[in-house]
Amino acid sequence: MEELYRVVLAEDHVLLREGLKSLLQTFKNFTVVGEASDGYQAVDFCETQSVDLVLMDLSMPKLDGLKATKIIKRTLPEIKILIITQYDANDYVHSALSAGADGYILKDATSEEFLLAVKSVLEGKTYISPGVANSVIRGYLNGGTAAEGVSPLAELTPREEEIFQLVAEGYKSREIADMLVVSIKTVEKHRSNLMQKLCVHSAAELRDFAVQQGVIFKKPDLTA
Repeated sequence: MEELYRVVLAEDHVLLREGLKSLLQTFKNFTVVGEASDGYQAVDFCETQSVDLVLMDLSMPKLDGLKATKIIKRTLPEIKILIITQYDANDYVHSALSAGADGYILKDATSEEFLLAVKSVLEGKTYISPGVANSVIRGYLNGGTAAEGVSPLAELTPREEEIFQLVAEGYKSREIADMLVVSIKTVEKHRSNLMQKLCVHSAAELRDFAVQQGVIFKKPDLTA
C-alpha cells in the first residue's frame, strides 16, 4: 500500500490555499490535515498533529514563514518544509534555507515542478527552483551574501523579534498583549528596547525597516 503523506498548507490567501489543496487532491497519496493563515497556526498544527510536510508561504501575518520554519525545525526536524513564494531574491532563499527549509519553489511553477519539489523534499533532498538556484549560484560566485554583515536584528531577543513583526504589521500594544498572553506593560517595554536597538523612532520607521530586512513583505495587488 502506498504511503499517505499528511500535509499542512500555510498560506494566508484563501484562493491560493484552495488552489494548492485542489492540486494536492490530484495526487492520491496526499491528504491535507491543516490549513493555516498565519505562522502561529502552522506551528500549532505541527505540534498537535502528525505532519509529514508543510507547504509554507513566506509572507504571513503575526508570524512569518521564516520564523515559523525555524520554530518547527527546532522541535520537529523530521517534518519537511517546502517554501512556496513569489520572492526570488537571493536574500530570501538564503534566509529560508538557513531557517531549515527543505525546498524553495516559486508560485509561478508548473504543476509538474511542484510535484517534483514535493517528492524531492519528502525523499530527504533539497529542492530549489532552477531559476532561483542559478541566481543563488551567481550570487555566491560574485561574493553574494557571504560578504554581507550581520543583520541588526541579531541583537533582538526572540520575544522582541515577535513584537517587532507585530508592531510593523500595525497591531496595537493591547492586541499584541492579548495575542502573546502578556501584559501591555511588558509589550511596551520590549517595544521600547527593540526600537532603541534598531535606532528607529516611530512605527512608520519600524515598518520601513521591517520591509527592508524581509521581516514583513509588501503584498502583491491581487485585485489588479
